Amino acid sequence: MTSDITIKTLRLSKAYGHFKAVDQISFEVYAGEIFGFLGANGAGKTTAMRMLCGLLEPSSGEASVAGFDVYRRPEAIKKRIGYMSQKFSLYEDLTILENIRFFGGIYGLTYAQIREKGKLLTAELGLEAQAHSLVGSLPLGWKQKLAFSVAVLHDPKIVFLDEPTGGVDPITRRQFWDLIYAAAARGVTIFVTTHYMDEAEYCDRVSIMVDGRMVAMNSPEQLKLQYKAGSMEEVFYQLARKAQRSD
Repeated sequence: MTSDITIKTLRLSKAYGHFKAVDQISFEVYAGEIFGFLGANGAGKTTAMRMLCGLLEPSSGEASVAGFDVYRRPEAIKKRIGYMSQKFSLYEDLTILENIRFFGGIYGLTYAQIREKGKLLTAELGLEAQAHSLVGSLPLGWKQKLAFSVAVLHDPKIVFLDEPTGGVDPITRRQFWDLIYAAAARGVTIFVTTHYMDEAEYCDRVSIMVDGRMVAMNSPEQLKLQYKAGSMEEVFYQLARKAQRSD
C-alpha cells in the first residue's frame, strides 16, 4: 500500500428534502488499500458509493476520485474505476469470451488488448475449457469471480465492490478474496461493502456508517481494541444497534 490518495471526501452529504441519506462524511483511501465500507441497511452506504462513482451528485461537501472532482468530472471518474454490483451484472446469454469482448469494447480497449486480456483472464480463473460456454451455465461462485475479473479488465485505479460475495459459499468467498488481494498487490484500490463481518477482518481499514454518518474508522485490530471486542461482528453490533432508521 502506498500513501497516494485515490479517494478523498470532506463533509460529503446527500439530502432528499429534510432526510440526510449521507451526512457530512470525511475520509481518505489510499492506493492499494482494501477499504471496507460497512453499515446496516439504510445507513447510507449505497448512496455514498453512487456519489463516489459519479452516478449521483452530492448535495454538499467535497469529493475526488482518482484525482477527479465528483461535481465537475463524473465522466472521467467512470472511465477510471471498476464497479461490481451486488446483482450479477454480466450477460448470462453470452459466453465468457463474448462478455469479455463486450465489456472490453465499452472500456475502450483495442481488439488486440481484448484478445490478450481474454486469454489471461480465462487462464487465471482456470476457465479456458469453458471460454465458449454461456455465462448462465456457470455456478454462482464462478460468476462472481468472473464479474470481478471483468470489472478490472481495463486496469482501473479503483474498484468499487457492492456486497460482491452475497450468496456464495465460504470457500468461494475465500477464493474471491484471493482475487481482491492480488489486485491490491498491483496497486488497485479496493472499496468494498459487505454484510459478512469475517470479511471486514480482511480489510486494511474499515469504516462503519450509522444513520448516514461515519461513526468509526480504523484497522480491524484497532477497532476491536477500541471497542473491547473479540471480533468485528461485536464492534459492528455495538455501533449499528444505535441506528434509528432502516430501509
